[in-house]
Amino acid sequence: MKAAILDKKNQDLEIKDVPVPEIGENEVLVKVKYAGVNPLDNMIVREEVKLITPYKYPLVMGNEFSGVVEKTGSNVADFNEGDRVYARMPLDKIGAFAEYVAIDKDAIAIIPDYLDFDEAACVPLTALTAIQAFELMDPSEGESIFISGGTGSLGAMAIPIAKNLGLHVITSGSERNRERVMDLGVSEFIDYKTQDYSEMLSDVDYVLDTLGENELEKEFRILKSGGVLVSLKALPNGEFADRMGLSAVKKILFKVAGGKLDKMASKKNQKYYFLFVESNGRQLDSISKINIVPSIDEVFELDDVNKALQKVDAGGSKGKTIIRI
Repeated sequence: MKAAILDKKNQDLEIKDVPVPEIGENEVLVKVKYAGVNPLDNMIVREEVKLITPYKYPLVMGNEFSGVVEKTGSNVADFNEGDRVYARMPLDKIGAFAEYVAIDKDAIAIIPDYLDFDEAACVPLTALTAIQAFELMDPSEGESIFISGGTGSLGAMAIPIAKNLGLHVITSGSERNRERVMDLGVSEFIDYKTQDYSEMLSDVDYVLDTLGENELEKEFRILKSGGVLVSLKALPNGEFADRMGLSAVKKILFKVAGGKLDKMASKKNQKYYFLFVESNGRQLDSISKINIVPSIDEVFELDDVNKALQKVDAGGSKGKTIIRI
């Protein structure tokens, strides 16, 4: 089968012929239709997540996909040949930029009937990110959330899920995306080029940070006393290391690295969480109960995988970049 391989840090991926993966008794073999491209893929190429999840070379790249079940392991009862499925690949076994993947049964879910394969490939990683962020927040109906930079692919998932939870949703982004995110369920939109959210907002119950450490001081400022901030881009802390079951050395390292942010949060009795999304078929299955409308920015062929990665790395996306396998 064809697969996009990373042979060394900071190199372009190469399309190579590799064996179709063998499946274990708890796995399924999936013929991939589309794969989503994410900032995480570029972070892996640059080894920016090495301390969280080290990968060995050569590495088949890709973190999420949609496809069709070709074969099931002996312990798999909930999936059958021909099922339309999608998933975020497990952290220790990525590889969605390929014609086939072998994946644990607990990581996959049936694609809802209202999603085509290309749309479905946009969902797993960002939807699970939103779900896992909201689990950390534990919000109640009627509370407010600010999603920074919510006009990209993450916002396309987080906004309708937040709305489904009964939250008052506020986001920032470029004016050209206002109408699209308002249709998703945003109550307040802030144009980041002409408005400063830190001067407009206060006492927000929750913040979902997609912009990183440079914005955290402002985000904590708008967060109410006792509020919760979940970051996808800033530094891991000791709580993250404990939650992920990392080694004692990494617990010490991340406690030091994230200490500044924990201290910032403690000033107003706020909580800071760092999130690195994990695979979870059960959580992904819950998406079928919510009418998600994925935004596809551009579709590339597998041979053009490096162009797709470059596009995502450049930012300014109107939605998810995907690869047709």
